[in-house]
Amino acid sequence: MTSKRIIQILVGLILTIVVGSLPFPIWDNEFADTAHLVGNEFIYWTLVAATLAYVIGVERKTLCSIGFRKPALRDGLAALAVAVATVAGLAAIYFVLFPALHVNEDQQIDKLMSTPAWWLAISVVRAGVSEEVLFRGYAVERLLELSGSKWVAFIVPLVPFTLAHVGPWGWSHAIVAAFGGAMLAGLYLWRRNLWVSIFAHCLIDGIGVLAG
Repeated sequence: MTSKRIIQILVGLILTIVVGSLPFPIWDNEFADTAHLVGNEFIYWTLVAATLAYVIGVERKTLCSIGFRKPALRDGLAALAVAVATVAGLAAIYFVLFPALHVNEDQQIDKLMSTPAWWLAISVVRAGVSEEVLFRGYAVERLLELSGSKWVAFIVPLVPFTLAHVGPWGWSHAIVAAFGGAMLAGLYLWRRNLWVSIFAHCLIDGIGVLAG
């Protein structure tokens, strides 16, 4: 691998997993009003657009290089299976582990659920797209290229992904984010298809919003 390619990957990783994990919701005071809710969504969609532009315009790669490949039926079944397993695991965290630890996220959940339904729908789709593009598609593929190690590609993006959820939710949510992130990273490494990961992520978050 050339030094130019190494620099390209490192810059891309800064754009995705470093900038993508910055506490924009806190800086933007996301829940202050509708304008802040929309503004926060705009930030992440801009990051997605910047990442895609970087892949095509700077790296001179196709979007297939970050996992945008045509899914097969077995990919969809894998996404559904992982989504069901993830929801079951999250239910165990919220209804068994958290009560045992005398932890709850009721205040954060109430704040989230008090937002307009249209924004919740947009937020579910945005989280599914942006987090999978930034922390799975780009980060996993480029770390695999850089290191040749699936463990490096699995763990390195998972850490900032987990920490990015702590700011808006508190440290207890690190358990939730780490579990969900690990399941989605495992799905991506298994299928290497970003559409599959996006579908699973949206399904998991959508069920969470409906349950909330």
